[in-house]
Amino acid sequence: MRYITGGIALGSALILGSLVGAGTSATAAPAPAPAAQQSLYAPSALVLTVAQGDSSTNSGVQRAVTLTCTPKASGTHPDARGACNELRAVGGKFEDITKVKDGTACTKEWNPYVVTAEGVYEGRRVKYEHVFGNTCELKAGKGIVFEF
Repeated sequence: MRYITGGIALGSALILGSLVGAGTSATAAPAPAPAAQQSLYAPSALVLTVAQGDSSTNSGVQRAVTLTCTPKASGTHPDARGACNELRAVGGKFEDITKVKDGTACTKEWNPYVVTAEGVYEGRRVKYEHVFGNTCELKAGKGIVFEF
């Protein structure tokens, strides 16, 4: 009788242990991974270049930087905050930034420089290229965005 009682006690302990273990493992199980959260900001990541030549396809890039404007200004651009502010002021229209200001006196020398912007700005794809006739026009029309 003694062995039967011990066997019943052992069986009861195993059953209780498995029930307790099942209860704790259900509460200790990791929660399912949450669905990918979407950002509150539209994506923004640009690569900006300055090259000497008349087009981006046949010019050697002299300088290049990265610029991200959202959620905060960052990247390798030396004045990321200023460049992002300038882009916001013109609604992301690079052609408004690269206009040579009226009244700028430059020679007619042809020594072209090309600036490019490629990537995503506020959720839309950007591929921009502008050719300046010489360094004088480049200095007058590059704005903060292409000042690096």
